[in-house]
Amino acid sequence: MENNNITEHLKAHFLRLYQMAICDDDFSALELKILYNCAEERGISSKNLDEILLNPLNMKSLIPQTIEEKIDYLYDLTVMIWADGIVSPNEYTTMQKYVLMFGFMEENVTAIVDYLIEAIRTGKPKSEILYELKN
Repeated sequence: MENNNITEHLKAHFLRLYQMAICDDDFSALELKILYNCAEERGISSKNLDEILLNPLNMKSLIPQTIEEKIDYLYDLTVMIWADGIVSPNEYTTMQKYVLMFGFMEENVTAIVDYLIEAIRTGKPKSEILYELKN
């Protein structure tokens, strides 16, 4: 099922995922596969994803609003940086910037990034992460 009504927020999310994939100067086939799988999970065709990536928009004003959406997007970003089993310094710093951009308190940024990386590394499901971070 193709989603033809892709929100600007979701477009921004895919652009962030792409930025995360390339920030370590090692854009792998696995990262590309993760990007397209993530789109498919949300009903976005590869053609639509191509269009999003080829026609970027200003993402700074398109910050997720709900805690669920923030965690959902941060989860995807963490999956992307963990794709090769290594978190580069650039990926870590970029992840910190996104956590801060999404409105989390500065003093919690490093702890949140570390938690998400460890959760992805150990295979913790998104629903459990959301539950833990909300409680």
